[in-house]
Amino acid sequence: MSKIKLRILGLSQSQTNTGFALILSESKGVRRLPIIIGVFEAQAIAIEIEKIKPQRPMTHDLFNFFAKALHFKVEEIMISDLKEGVFYAKIVCTTKEGDTIEIDSRPSDAIAIGLRFGVSIYADENILSEAGIIVSDEEMDEHIQQEEETPNTNTNSGGGSSGNESYKNDSIQDLQAKLNDLLEKENYEEAARVRDELNKRN
Repeated sequence: MSKIKLRILGLSQSQTNTGFALILSESKGVRRLPIIIGVFEAQAIAIEIEKIKPQRPMTHDLFNFFAKALHFKVEEIMISDLKEGVFYAKIVCTTKEGDTIEIDSRPSDAIAIGLRFGVSIYADENILSEAGIIVSDEEMDEHIQQEEETPNTNTNSGGGSSGNESYKNDSIQDLQAKLNDLLEKENYEEAARVRDELNKRN
């Protein structure tokens, strides 16, 4: 098996507003791998990318805490298979005794966990050969929309956000207050938008 290291390019909201696309790219190449994922998983990935601290631990945070408490170490995330339009992944772990364990997972969950452990993401070369694409941004949007309309497409989710136009006239103090309120309400998608606007001001 030949594995290719990937990096996260970003999360993009679909044109039909039915989900999100997690865009992965070869770390040393030009092929992109778009994976349609669900809203919850998208938020889990987005808040870790944005370094937003939720008021309460999310499911992927609990996995992190359990693994560390039991002395498991996540070594890497592997997008291992593609069957009938559905992606599959494995979380590769080692125990304190040095044994290697591979845990089956959806790619969205695996990547959300991998981000929390700071490990690399890989894909089998066969998957990139089959599903990897080299396209312009406009063609990527069209590809994402077509993938969403395919019945067997994987539906996990990433949390990209559109523009922050509604926050441009708010002061930094107002934005910080809104951010705190959104975090308390666990509205992480909107909190990410506010955080983006705050980052622009700093």
